Amino acid sequence: MMIQEELRNQTASPHQQLEKLVVARLKSIRSNAEYADLLKIFYSYFKNLEEAIAPYITANILADYPERRHAVSLAEDIVDLGGDLNELPEVHVPTIDSMAKALGALYVMEGSVMGGMVIVQMLAKYGITEGVSFFSGYGSETNQKWNVFIDVLRANISEEHAADAIYAARETFARFADAFQI
Repeated sequence: MMIQEELRNQTASPHQQLEKLVVARLKSIRSNAEYADLLKIFYSYFKNLEEAIAPYITANILADYPERRHAVSLAEDIVDLGGDLNELPEVHVPTIDSMAKALGALYVMEGSVMGGMVIVQMLAKYGITEGVSFFSGYGSETNQKWNVFIDVLRANISEEHAADAIYAARETFARFADAFQI
């Protein structure tokens, strides 16, 4: 079993649903204030999800986890755009109660980096060039960081726990999509 292929295949539908919602919102942005409001959704969701994942992702599992981009990047982007962290949208994240579920949710979060550069280019077309550190991901290290994460998935998710990881990844996409439909 190749866990990353299973995750990709089993999350394709909720991933596409979320992507449609996010792209539609991105295409409607015409100001830094509108962009900051969108980032508040990302910030609220990622912050809550990171808190749920944190107890299960130790340095023994993913050594560079503390250096990976976090909700703090989103907070900085919001402030850079002239926004604030008040009146954050209420979001619901999946229940994370195991390492496999934490890695499944992290698969979605880390995967978001891969599409970030497309979002940066899309925003630039509309004149939005500030507040893009989150979507810029890891810059030139993006592919290397993704490959390290995939190795961690392979090393830590057995066939016995694959269903938990897949469930958490599907729920992570679905609950994030819910945040855009409020």
